[in-house]
Amino acid sequence: MRVLITGINGFAGGYLATYLNQKQSTTLYGIDISPKGLGSEFEAEVFVGDLLDEAFVKKVLAQIRPDAIYHLAGQASVSSAWTQPWRTFELNVHPQLNLFKGMAELGLETRFLSVTSSKVYSHACNAKVPFVEDEPICPDNPYSLSKVTEDLMAFQYHLSHNLRVIRARPFNHIGPRQRPDFVTAAFARQIALAEAGLTPPLVKVGNLSAARDFSDVRDVVRAYVMLIEKGRPGEAYNIGSGRAVVIQDILDKLIALSRIEIKVEQDPERMRPVDQILSYGDTGKIKREIGWQPEIPLEDTLANILNYWRKQTSEGAGERVSG
Repeated sequence: MRVLITGINGFAGGYLATYLNQKQSTTLYGIDISPKGLGSEFEAEVFVGDLLDEAFVKKVLAQIRPDAIYHLAGQASVSSAWTQPWRTFELNVHPQLNLFKGMAELGLETRFLSVTSSKVYSHACNAKVPFVEDEPICPDNPYSLSKVTEDLMAFQYHLSHNLRVIRARPFNHIGPRQRPDFVTAAFARQIALAEAGLTPPLVKVGNLSAARDFSDVRDVVRAYVMLIEKGRPGEAYNIGSGRAVVIQDILDKLIALSRIEIKVEQDPERMRPVDQILSYGDTGKIKREIGWQPEIPLEDTLANILNYWRKQTSEGAGERVSG
């Protein structure tokens, strides 16, 4: 089976590649704008190039003729989307369009996983939680607008061109190697730097009252693989823990693992213009149809994240942002 991962050198891409390397009869390929990953170890032939380049995308598809595509590439930061809304829209929509056009023109019967986001849901349109897949999708920030468009485009190409597209809507997935502009990595990195005596024993935070649905990235990529194998084309599937955890509780758990006393300070720069108070998903559909459910406890994931940043700090990489 020939498998292509876009964004293979990114956070989730590296974990997905490592997981797929364990499967027999899989020949793995990747596309990424960067020739270097985030420290993950996997075997794949990686094409370095820009998914915004339609000719490049079609050339790679024609050469590989993949049986499955996992489309993970894109701009993943909600915060960055507020300052770069058009760039976010372009990076999250145009690459998928190029992939779909190439697949249609080449007549590929590839199974395609469009990884959108739980941010397609919003309390502005959805009055109750947990969010279910058949509720209205409703963007309330520039990032979610890009993901709603990506989601709808995937459905449209399934209907108009009969592409075998499955839509994944993951909620917050976390783990080692995630960039420190994401909340759990931001907390853990600050604690690790403070433990090493490189910064004051202080964690700067944004909104701690929001509650989110957190899953380990290793569970999430396993869901991606099961969706490619068993998901119904045209359908959307939530991926998450099915429960909400308050950000304050995440911080408390990490501070409890700290080797020193840590103080907390709110930083206005870390507050978002719009921030959902409560977000978690109904994961009944993926459990019923695919048989997936998360396995890694949140406490284990948080310990793994903190230990990763301790290692990065001891190696002198704590101040660097990779990937």
